[in-house]
Amino acid sequence: MDDVDRQLLVLLQQDAAQSYAALGQAVGLSAGATHERVRKLRERGVIRRTAVEVDPAAIGQGVLAFVMVESAKWVGDSGDRFAAIPEIQEAHVIAGSASVLVKVRTATTEQLQDVLRRLYAIDGVSGTQATVVLQTFFERPVTP
Repeated sequence: MDDVDRQLLVLLQQDAAQSYAALGQAVGLSAGATHERVRKLRERGVIRRTAVEVDPAAIGQGVLAFVMVESAKWVGDSGDRFAAIPEIQEAHVIAGSASVLVKVRTATTEQLQDVLRRLYAIDGVSGTQATVVLQTFFERPVTP
């Protein structure tokens, strides 16, 4: 990956709907050469997907919580069980006093409580510690 690829990644993270002509102009390439570079970045798995960023509060999902999931046994093979809970946006096996860290978005704290109940239904889960976010200063994409 060279500097042009890195510039393209930054530009695409800012607005993935930009035309190849506009991207090319910004990095000094033709639209065709830009298209080819982006295609190769996709093929290599550098660009995993193209998505629209939605404001969670605008669609009624204003409660954000990070939950540390404790376990009595290894739950690192239970990714599908965590993925089956649609309110969980991310799940990470972690080192430390907890086994898994999940990012949860819901409309209400009552719905968050229901998610915690469903987490306890996963075999091996022995406890949770939820931290509710009051305000997000920023979230940033990965810097290429």
